Amino acid sequence: QVRLVESGGGSAQAGGSLRLSCAASEFTTSGNCMAWFRQAPGKGREEVAQINHDGSITYTASVKGRFTISQDNAKNTLYLEMNNLKPEDTAMYYCAAELGWCPLRRGPSYWGQGTQVTVSS
Repeated sequence: QVRLVESGGGSAQAGGSLRLSCAASEFTTSGNCMAWFRQAPGKGREEVAQINHDGSITYTASVKGRFTISQDNAKNTLYLEMNNLKPEDTAMYYCAAELGWCPLRRGPSYWGQGTQVTVSS
């Protein structure tokens, strides 16, 4: 059974940094879609960043230049380095995965339980 376990969330002040990790089991990160999503209270789910099947990386505009997605295939772990955090980055962050290409019209098939990120001004 596929399992994605996030860690590294917490509280930070504006301008600070946090690093999220997502450990995958029964799922190979290499060559598959791996992504980070977030959901703030009262808002819809938003894709933050993804590493697609071919290794291409995309970010939502609001985090470009501040967040970096990466993965360590030897450890089957996905990361999200978040720098220059802003209060609007406050949300529950979820790791998600899909076999092959990232789906275009639906969310990925596999999800973690989420880790909370809170940024204070």
